[in-house]
Amino acid sequence: MIRNFFVATCRNLWRHKFFSFVNILGLAVGVSASLILFMIVYYEFSYDQFEPKKDNTYRIVIKTKSNGGFEGYSGAVPSPLGNAIRDEIPGVEQAISIFSFPGNGQIDVSVVDPKGRKDILFKKQENVYFVDRNYTHLLDYQWLAGDPTSALEQPFRVVLTRSMATMYFPHQKSAEIIGRKLRYDDMDVTVTGIIQDLDKPTDFQGKAFLSIQTANTASLKEELMMDNWNDWMAYSKLFVTLAANANPEQVGKEINRLYSKHRKNEGYFSSIEFFLVPLADMHFDFRTQSVDSRIVNKSTLYGLIAIATFLLLLGCINYINLTTAQASKRAKEVGIRKTIGSSQKQLILQFLGETFFLTFLSILLSIILIPMLLQLFSAFIPEGLHSSFLFQPRLGLYLLVLSLLLTTAAGLYPAFVLSRYKPTQVIKNETSITFGQSRQAIVRKTLTVFQFIIAQFFIISTLMISKQLYFVLHADMGFQKEAIFTFDIPRDSVQTLRAQLVQRIQAIPGIALVSNGFASPAMSGGAFADLSYHNGKEEIKPQAQIRWGDQNYFKLYEIPLITGRIATTSDSVTELVANERFCEELGFKHAREAIGQFITYNGKMIPIVGVMKNFHAQNLHAEISPIVFVNQPGSTFHIKLLPQPAGTNLWQKTIAQIETIFRDNFPEEDFAYHFVDDSIAKFYAEEQRTALLLRWATGLTMFISFLGLLGLVLYTTNSRIREVGIRKVLGASVSQIIHLLSKDFVRLIILAFLIASPIAWWAVHVWLDNFAYKTSISWWIFALSGIGMLILAATLLSVQTFKAARANPVDSLRDE
Repeated sequence: MIRNFFVATCRNLWRHKFFSFVNILGLAVGVSASLILFMIVYYEFSYDQFEPKKDNTYRIVIKTKSNGGFEGYSGAVPSPLGNAIRDEIPGVEQAISIFSFPGNGQIDVSVVDPKGRKDILFKKQENVYFVDRNYTHLLDYQWLAGDPTSALEQPFRVVLTRSMATMYFPHQKSAEIIGRKLRYDDMDVTVTGIIQDLDKPTDFQGKAFLSIQTANTASLKEELMMDNWNDWMAYSKLFVTLAANANPEQVGKEINRLYSKHRKNEGYFSSIEFFLVPLADMHFDFRTQSVDSRIVNKSTLYGLIAIATFLLLLGCINYINLTTAQASKRAKEVGIRKTIGSSQKQLILQFLGETFFLTFLSILLSIILIPMLLQLFSAFIPEGLHSSFLFQPRLGLYLLVLSLLLTTAAGLYPAFVLSRYKPTQVIKNETSITFGQSRQAIVRKTLTVFQFIIAQFFIISTLMISKQLYFVLHADMGFQKEAIFTFDIPRDSVQTLRAQLVQRIQAIPGIALVSNGFASPAMSGGAFADLSYHNGKEEIKPQAQIRWGDQNYFKLYEIPLITGRIATTSDSVTELVANERFCEELGFKHAREAIGQFITYNGKMIPIVGVMKNFHAQNLHAEISPIVFVNQPGSTFHIKLLPQPAGTNLWQKTIAQIETIFRDNFPEEDFAYHFVDDSIAKFYAEEQRTALLLRWATGLTMFISFLGLLGLVLYTTNSRIREVGIRKVLGASVSQIIHLLSKDFVRLIILAFLIASPIAWWAVHVWLDNFAYKTSISWWIFALSGIGMLILAATLLSVQTFKAARANPVDSLRDE
């Protein structure tokens, strides 16, 4: 019986080759895209799911509120907190402190030659941490060499992952590396352990682990603030593993009481609160964001799931539409099978078997298409996700479940339609299924409308998001951003050297202006200052950002002054310039009223000598904030280039000359520069990825929808070929025939547009609410979407219906 089913299935697919091809291709595209999206979603939700005690492990996070009312979160904690929790709070099994090197976390590492020859230097090594043995227990590392119980117990000890060990000591076995010496800057340490690299998704990126006693013993103790309760930096993180019966909320309260007991003063913050974030949520919680972690928005993943579902639904809709449209061609087969004894159940299984076989072929084709789609979705592919993921057992289970779901979703309704035919009606030729003349036609119309609702929704959303992106990328930020780049020099450089660099760079042809200071006017995140002003009645503490630089800063960025003057450059802060918003926060109605007023800054009274025009210090999600500019140099150089003539490489030559000067003064440092307009564009990286995703989703949706429409048009023209012949004999023109065959489809597309438009308007309106400054929702976006879809559909319809309308009626009527 199975062999009979298989033979019948192959015959039917071969008999209707084109429609089988349309069904297979539509499902294959949907399955391929959904498979890629499933890989992404599964990978992201797999983060840190392998730790033995993951359900009882939490990261300590701080919620702060500044005196100006600004609320913020930090994944960093005061350095002594871990030891205090371990000693004083019950219910905590382990307190796992993790420290990285101060600054950017990078460190130069030298492999000490045991024979006294020249050491091998590895510059700017990353993912080097100070930990204790509890860290390796938390992640359950596999030890390749060394003693897990003692490897990190003594100072000046280091444990390496196998990949790091191979880089430092190539061609040596793990056991041979034990006892070798490494030098971290000027600190010599001994390798006491080799562990296997983690091969599962995790936010723990460590590759080399120095014993935490090393930080307490070496000169780093003060830099890491190991005894300081009143401050914290990004290089200090803390995790706790709780006992099975411990309450995380109660532990959080105990940590807050513990901190209140040890801290000496409140400082800049009016309130500080510690709370626990579960390890499983860390990958998705923006409150734990740090420079060495990647936070993923769950709503983005749910959006990927929705897109995958829509693409699969579109493929199923194509199958249902084309199968039910061809039902009359299989009616006699059904009648004969029932006459010779087949039951309705057997026929349903036959047709579901055909659907399963077609789905199986689609999945095989989708696997072939995956490499191409990996390129299409490259912007969404996490760095650690590789094609080897395709060979995981769970992916095979996903494909099996997907095959069964698709078989049920796409095949069940057509199976019931086909199996219901009565043999007497079929043999008497009383069954006739044509477009618009049966319940099946109503279902097909509904499903076709649904397809184009999704397509129109994606088109409108894509156009509006692209319009908003153009708006924010080309908006007037309030300062000049084109042809300006920045680079940093070591922070410990003396001021005389900075001044010399400014003079040397300014002398290079191609340089318009040079300034030395802090960050550019707009920056990711923010730099806030503790400022206050007493107006005689009350103290006002605005939440203000701060910038600093020399007197060229304003001229270089073309920031206009409204009143007053630019602050005079000095080694210490003696004057400041405020923006209009800052003055408004202080209660001044006119900018000139602020001139001469004194602001308390770091315990000093500083006069306002100028008021600058407002500019955007962050992306356009946020409103313009209060900003002050103080008169002191910094470690960032701002370079404004002269216009570059077309067809020349003036900028590259100019930057190369600056790099030469940089290397003359800092031969051990890397020269890295960033154009300001590129940095601003990165503010909207998430939005640009969303737009890219929508563009691909729109393209795939339209492809599948038009593929199904093509199939329906071909079926409709073929099933009405005799009607077309009769109408031509009676005098109908080609245009009348085209109108006759196309009007129903055009009406469905117009109906889909009318339904999709308000849904898309609402979705776009909600998305735009995330921006403080946004473009308008223009009527022409909807018109362009609707007209564009109609033109594409009309072109597709016209090509096929024109062939039918031009056909010789003699050919279609000769058998009548």
